[in-house]
Amino acid sequence: MRAACLLLFFTCLLSAANLKLYFKDGSYQLVREYKVASDRISFYSVDREEWEEVPAALVDLGKTQAEIKGRADDVRADAAAQAAEDKAERDARKEVENVPAQEGVYLIENEKLTPMKVGESKVVTNKRRSVLKAISPVPLVPGKATLELDGPHSSQGTANRSPEFYIRLSQDERFGIVRMGEHKANRVVEKLTIQPVVNETLQEPDLVEVFRQQVADGLFKIWPQKPLEPGEYAVVQYSDEKVNMQVWDFFIAPGTGQ
Repeated sequence: MRAACLLLFFTCLLSAANLKLYFKDGSYQLVREYKVASDRISFYSVDREEWEEVPAALVDLGKTQAEIKGRADDVRADAAAQAAEDKAERDARKEVENVPAQEGVYLIENEKLTPMKVGESKVVTNKRRSVLKAISPVPLVPGKATLELDGPHSSQGTANRSPEFYIRLSQDERFGIVRMGEHKANRVVEKLTIQPVVNETLQEPDLVEVFRQQVADGLFKIWPQKPLEPGEYAVVQYSDEKVNMQVWDFFIAPGTGQ
């Protein structure tokens, strides 16, 4: 219905617009409309605001009608493009309305949303493993450490190498997708370097280049810029000031999914 209204609107604009009535000597007249009657052509002159008449042999009707057709084709193309844009916006709004209100990450696949489980990440040093709490960061001692998830593989994943996710943030923090490494049969989310004296922590996540699109307050869509190789990954939310990374791990299965 909207597409039909748009087409009618553009058609009305076209009918109200001035036309160029071309003559065979290369000149033209700006006209509101024209009529062909046998060997004469009458037209309403925009300049003189009155009807005039000329021999049909002087008028280049082919060029005149070709320009009118071209303008009509442009109107139809504009209406179709606007209708497609409106449909895309409606579909996007409908999809966003289906995203749960709870903070977290949701995999978009086959027009369905699958909630992703939060992984229990641990800070691992040579001497101990400490469970990371987002609301209470782990105190760290100077040296090297890693943020890890237990086990070599995630229990959730997809064969789609260009997965899309919604992430609803719990607070205004950074987020992205990381490629996970391996350490003693566990998955490494990021490397940590705790600076002595100042006791600052340098975080080194292996971030994947992604596209980010804000679709509502606190709600974003995120997807990789390039297809991901099969392996272990995670959507992460974190801050540079403290080790409080939240991790939603997933795998990309071998296959031909794009």
